[in-house]
Amino acid sequence: MSIQLHKPEYLVVYVSDMQRSVAFYRGILELPVKFTSPGWTEFDTGTITLALHLTAPVGGNESSYQGCPPAGMAHLGFIVDDIQAAYESLKARDVHFSMPPQKQPTGRFVAVLHDPDGFGITLQQR
Repeated sequence: MSIQLHKPEYLVVYVSDMQRSVAFYRGILELPVKFTSPGWTEFDTGTITLALHLTAPVGGNESSYQGCPPAGMAHLGFIVDDIQAAYESLKARDVHFSMPPQKQPTGRFVAVLHDPDGFGITLQQR
């Protein structure tokens, strides 16, 4: 069974300080903000969404950020038509998933897999 990955839709960059990072991307790089919240901010680059995801702050509650990569890491995100079929197909090829498909509070289904070097790739079904 083959999977169909659409063009990369977003790149998630993990940050340690959301305000400082938003100030950099919006103020210094002049990227227009699409959405912002304390833990997640999106910028419109015209072709791909750049998203910032807050990691555990120093001395913060580590349990609420369990599984989050450290600041400075990134994930590439693809949209798929059928996340469960993509998950099953990739699992059959011995692909490592750190998160199987899960429904997020936004209503979207998300899964996270890793390439041979551990780089995170997010699959999302809308």
